[in-house]
Amino acid sequence: MTEKILARVAGLPAVQAGDEILARPDFVIAYDFPGYTDVFFKEAREEFGVDKVPSPERFVLFIDHMVPAAAPKEEELHQITRTWGREQGVPVHERAGIGHQVSAELGYATPGAFAVHFDGHVSQLGAFGTLAMGARKSVLETFVSERMALVVPETVRIEITGTVQPGVMARDIFHHLVRVLGPASCRFKVVELCGPVIDAMSIEGRQTICGQAMFLGATTMLIAPDAKTLEYASGRSRIALDPVYPDPGARYARSVTVDISDLQPIVVAPPSPANTRDLADYVGLEVQMGYLGSCASGRLEDLRAAAQVLQGRRIQPGFQLHVVPTSQAIMSQAASEGLISTLVDAGAFISSSSCDYCYGRIATMADGQRAVSTGTLNTPGRMGSADSEIFICNAAVVAASALEGRIADPRPYLQAGSIA
Repeated sequence: MTEKILARVAGLPAVQAGDEILARPDFVIAYDFPGYTDVFFKEAREEFGVDKVPSPERFVLFIDHMVPAAAPKEEELHQITRTWGREQGVPVHERAGIGHQVSAELGYATPGAFAVHFDGHVSQLGAFGTLAMGARKSVLETFVSERMALVVPETVRIEITGTVQPGVMARDIFHHLVRVLGPASCRFKVVELCGPVIDAMSIEGRQTICGQAMFLGATTMLIAPDAKTLEYASGRSRIALDPVYPDPGARYARSVTVDISDLQPIVVAPPSPANTRDLADYVGLEVQMGYLGSCASGRLEDLRAAAQVLQGRRIQPGFQLHVVPTSQAIMSQAASEGLISTLVDAGAFISSSSCDYCYGRIATMADGQRAVSTGTLNTPGRMGSADSEIFICNAAVVAASALEGRIADPRPYLQAGSIA
């Protein structure tokens, strides 16, 4: 799939892994963040003499960090972004939610498209068959030229088989891949994800898995479009493209099959996103804070799972449960379904969509505190003090732990059946 997409955007009949190409991204996506977008704006003009980005219709910016601004410098950055967008004719979406999610809602998750961002979590657009790569500061190339240089990556094919057990969600499945394959197993490669478990999975679950591709060492992750994704993209896609599929007998750098039939809920224990452990090993460990949100796991199925656990119950006194839906559209739908009132009645604190909780700008922890989190990272200092600890888990585990004030198994609180 990657080679087909990159051949099109390079204007070549075919490419293969290892080829050096000049590719024209269909979409250039970014959020304003100090040292990135503000630097791109400045360097494009001052160092390259480019006053207008090439093909501004390809660009989109999001203001989803430091929202709302808590200091003049933060608001000044937002002003810079708004002004640049107006001058360039580039849309700037503010307070609509986390850009990786909102970009899908707005149609930038077009099957067969090639998108770039400086942030690697844009890989979640791969759930729609979009080749979406995080290129860090190399994205500057797209601000001064139609094309950017890259080397066509190899592809690893991962097939997921088996039966999803009760209480297991997409988050558990992804981190199990890290445990089985290793955090560098797909280094600098693209992962093509397939198999009956993926076929049965919701679009939201697929976004969760694809968005974490970097923790396998991967450049990005792709899932071939099916009826679910084509239905979602219909009427949203911003450009007309044919979906791309792998050819029968396509050659891969590696093909692996992972059976998840025996998988139980997991936690990713500090200090590393590679440290996947069984939830059972940590049940009973005292925790003081819970975070349910982020670009990885703040979607409707996460909120539904948490609400199912918390329905008619109250969280432990003194426990801080922060719930941050991934986008305002998700917030609205959750409210329509009654999920927000269920969470509030249980004692959760609900906040509008923002990236700020995930990296510790809001709801920071103190020394010695522990959190259960659906955020993207559990490295020291991610949510505050370097002497605090973050345990990554699924939304149901976060909710159950909020009830008990300790890491808890959600399955006794759930109705029979899988929530994946």
